Amino acid sequence: MSNDQVSPKVKQFMIDNRDNFERELLMQAATVNDRIEEILRIGNIDLIENAHKLVAFVIEAKKEELESFAKVEGVAWARHALTLAFKLEWVSAIRRTLWDFIQEYIQAKTIKFKLNEFFALEKKINSRLDHFLNEFFISYSSYKDQEIKAQKNLVENLSVPIIPITPTTSILPLIGMLDYYRTTVIQEKVLNEISIHHIQTLILDLSGISDMEHEVIDNLSKVIESTKLMGCQTVITGLRPDVVRKMATLGIRLDGDTKTLGTLQRAIKNYL
Repeated sequence: MSNDQVSPKVKQFMIDNRDNFERELLMQAATVNDRIEEILRIGNIDLIENAHKLVAFVIEAKKEELESFAKVEGVAWARHALTLAFKLEWVSAIRRTLWDFIQEYIQAKTIKFKLNEFFALEKKINSRLDHFLNEFFISYSSYKDQEIKAQKNLVENLSVPIIPITPTTSILPLIGMLDYYRTTVIQEKVLNEISIHHIQTLILDLSGISDMEHEVIDNLSKVIESTKLMGCQTVITGLRPDVVRKMATLGIRLDGDTKTLGTLQRAIKNYL
């Protein structure tokens, strides 16, 4: 009997033995079994129903439906933070159970396969399952990459909070630790904001910065120089004594046009 003749009959055999398939599948995936209800509740992902859908697409060789299903599944699993290891375990259990039922079907129907026919069938079935996993992983990874990029952009925006106080004056209060990467982000964000909003005065408040390494101080001075080239004056407030001492030790001097004030409150009073 050819493989093309087996497929539709295998499909009907799987439909007729749906409940048995589910029982064996849950036995094959013991650790997954404990989380089926939780995953359905949290992510509205029906593992059992999706397993039947996957098997049907594989048996019927529905490539487009298989790929579309894999992409949807990848996004759903990534969105609800379900792990790839968990998915691999589940699909492996589906694969084992499917082959058990194919074996049962062959034995029940006393079908005699030639060796080359059996290996051809094995190649088709496993290739389709592997293709599903490949499309799933691509979809999962793409979603995670977009999520990481969005989180990175959010963090960068929060770490460089430019606040307008007049149409031409803005405040950039810096809090926490400054490193080389953050000062690079600051420079890029500041120059973009100056260009877009035509900022003429930027009040850079450093009262929330406890310490800065010499490389960071040097990079920050370059940020100030860059704002000047954009036609924006920088006003520094809240410089701490230890930072000033480091600047003096390193011989770093602020540009002559850069104003310094003791507190942010004084700067706001002056420019409002």
